[in-house]
Amino acid sequence: MSPRDRLTSFLAVTGPTASGKTDLSLALAEQFDIEIISMDSRQVYQGMDIGTDKVLAEDRQRVPHHGLDLVRPDERYSAGQFARDVRVWVGEISGRGRIPVIVGGTGFFLKAVMEPVFAEPTMDAARVEGVRRYLKGQDPAVLAKWVQRLDPERARLAIEGGPQRMSRTLEVALLTGVPLSRWHREAPAEAEVIGGTVVVLELPREEMDRRIDDRVNRMVERGLLEEVRGLLNAGYGGDAPGMTGTGYREAMRHLQGKATLEEAMEDIRANTRRYARRQITWFRNQLPDSVLRIDATAPIADQVRLTLAAWSAAMEAP
Repeated sequence: MSPRDRLTSFLAVTGPTASGKTDLSLALAEQFDIEIISMDSRQVYQGMDIGTDKVLAEDRQRVPHHGLDLVRPDERYSAGQFARDVRVWVGEISGRGRIPVIVGGTGFFLKAVMEPVFAEPTMDAARVEGVRRYLKGQDPAVLAKWVQRLDPERARLAIEGGPQRMSRTLEVALLTGVPLSRWHREAPAEAEVIGGTVVVLELPREEMDRRIDDRVNRMVERGLLEEVRGLLNAGYGGDAPGMTGTGYREAMRHLQGKATLEEAMEDIRANTRRYARRQITWFRNQLPDSVLRIDATAPIADQVRLTLAAWSAAMEAP
């Protein structure tokens, strides 16, 4: 690997929810000089710390973190924007002589870095805002029907992503006359690829479910309901992009008197388990065979050793 490539390379630690990504990244920070880039589509939101299991403030003071608290809960933050931001952060971190370590479980963010997204078409800002306002008032079932009609190739992915991703799919199709799936497939990439060494943490399903249950209990104990109540009081309703995530929508139902606390907690557990299974499927099918897969139940020292060995091998490769 050439000196230039080394300056534009990163180490990524990914895996499903509750696989121990944060613990591994902080353990890596004890071994060599790194800065961490959060790769979590929910941790970009300000004021949403407990429900997104954001890294603790004391850990952020000890190890520099990027990609946290970037936007308000009512704003959007896309995979394309993440990829653009990562290129800046990676360059800056490398320029300081440190190693950029991307940490998180949002797979399509990682793919946007490894396979740069298309150069977005120019769209009139006023028209975009008008379409977004209109779509925001539509029922998700209506959005799903329109997505299936206007972009059937992307429909399943968009519907699984919820109202925000469906609206994004529709606004591009409506304002450009070309489906978003076609833009992704045929338009030129907006940036060059940057190299990366990817580590995927894997867990047996039973252990993953146990950790998820523990995490949900811990979130409620730390004040999830108070956090959600504060966001609602600040004017962020259930249609705000940040408030559509698992943990927040179930807590809102409880605070609105539509579910008991135990019902809300059980819904969070079940929805988080389903999300983790989708993550596992994505990592299995979308990442190249060259990624390093590590048993997340192994001692943290072994995980660190294997990760460092993979990074060293990549740095020494011709």
